Amino acid sequence: MPRIVPHRRPILLLLAFFCLFSAGPRPSPASASEPVRAAFVYVKDARDQGWTAAHHQGVEAMKRRLGETVLVEHVENVDTPAQAETVLRALAARDFDIIFATSLVHAGATEKVAREYPGVRFMQCSGRHVGSNLGAYTARMEQAEYLAGYAAGLMGFRAAGTVATLPEPEVVRGINAFTLGLLRGLAESGAAHDPSRVNDVLWLDAWSDPPREYSLALDLVGWGRDLVRQMGDTPESSRAACSKNVPAVGRGLDVTVLGAPCALTSTVFNWCRVYEAQVRAVREGIWRPMRHSGGIREGVVDLAPFGSWVPSAVRGKVLAERARMLLGEDRSFAGPVTDQAGVVRIPAGRSASAEELAAMDWFVRGVRCASFR
Repeated sequence: MPRIVPHRRPILLLLAFFCLFSAGPRPSPASASEPVRAAFVYVKDARDQGWTAAHHQGVEAMKRRLGETVLVEHVENVDTPAQAETVLRALAARDFDIIFATSLVHAGATEKVAREYPGVRFMQCSGRHVGSNLGAYTARMEQAEYLAGYAAGLMGFRAAGTVATLPEPEVVRGINAFTLGLLRGLAESGAAHDPSRVNDVLWLDAWSDPPREYSLALDLVGWGRDLVRQMGDTPESSRAACSKNVPAVGRGLDVTVLGAPCALTSTVFNWCRVYEAQVRAVREGIWRPMRHSGGIREGVVDLAPFGSWVPSAVRGKVLAERARMLLGEDRSFAGPVTDQAGVVRIPAGRSASAEELAAMDWFVRGVRCASFR
């Protein structure tokens, strides 16, 4: 059963009760004299040290910034579409001004419940559809991935291994961006490498599976990979790499404070920026159901501090590239970019469009998807 965590006043969420009684549409704008009521649906526990923890940190930071102008509740461990539908319908039947579903697992249920409750605002993380009361938001983590790969390449790591999750477009473009950054860094460092194989990928076949995340990372180390790239929702693959004295690149949170001191850096989220903007828009009566995508420039993604062993020259180059992103110059998918078969997917003179990034289902040259099974 998902765990409900209230804020400020105790509220018992009786799911069975709300399956029987449904509230009708309510006025959209929040009263100027009342706080905005926001609900968050988490796929895992708020202390999972990964995806959900990053969202929860963003929510907590948003609460600190907005103070008494917002009231928040969240529901944890909603990790199946059926659970998501039940929980979202229960929340929609109450007087929340906006409901955030924080995982792609919730997407289908959010779309369905949003149609049933047109007077409630919904926001779906990584959602692909927008409706009259349904918005979507995502983080352009591929920008941070590119920077992390660039750092690794500048340091001469020529045989990376990635513990990937599921072959969704956001994962594919993350793998590709990391690989493109890695190839650029290797070219600039002058390190000898095989450009057709610099990043071997093993699939977790889940968003989170801590024991398997750990074991797949050990497989990559045993296969001779010189760097492990974490993409799972927990720091286990980074921890596994560190246990074998192989450097890692973390994801979601700074893994150096989560038992992986060997990490060069981590690609991290700052969901507070998204949540604060959406709640303010509700309060000011200007909320619209749109697709929001934030990256380095918007402060939604970034790199964690570099490990002390990362050379200052490498830091300087990576931070210079980050500074360009802050100014709107994003070279993470600047052409020419070829796929594994050598076909030019993004020609010289242009970068990947938002539509191409959102639908990416191909891998760049340098990626090899492998399996030990």
